[in-house]
Amino acid sequence: MAIEINQTVKILFEVKIDGVVVDGSRSKKPFEFNYGVGQLIPGLEKRIVNMKAGEAAEILVPAAEAYGEYDENAVQTLPLAQFDDIADLKIGMQVQGEDEDGQPIQFTVKEITATTVTIDLNHPLAGKDIEYKIKIDSLM
Repeated sequence: MAIEINQTVKILFEVKIDGVVVDGSRSKKPFEFNYGVGQLIPGLEKRIVNMKAGEAAEILVPAAEAYGEYDENAVQTLPLAQFDDIADLKIGMQVQGEDEDGQPIQFTVKEITATTVTIDLNHPLAGKDIEYKIKIDSLM
């Protein structure tokens, strides 16, 4: 039986970015999720829909169907004073914040000068194709 919307699926997986393993089922304990409700990136859900329990596959999800293409317009330079409440601000730091409407956002600090901070609002994996090794452990 193929996977159905809202069905509980357990998978064993390995994730590679640029050929380097970055995540996976290290403990050999399956990752459990409900299919079709946004718990996985769209490109992966789309590619496993016809898989059955016990089936394995190597899947490449292009950036556009994962975390999106990298958007240069999502890089902004702001006054350093806006970051006074962040102790030990460092390049590469990922920061949780709020936008003008009070909605949560996450960004990465790209550059710090004496008067400004350049931030990147892109997801850290934006612009990256993602390679998966997947095995459907069970469908419930």
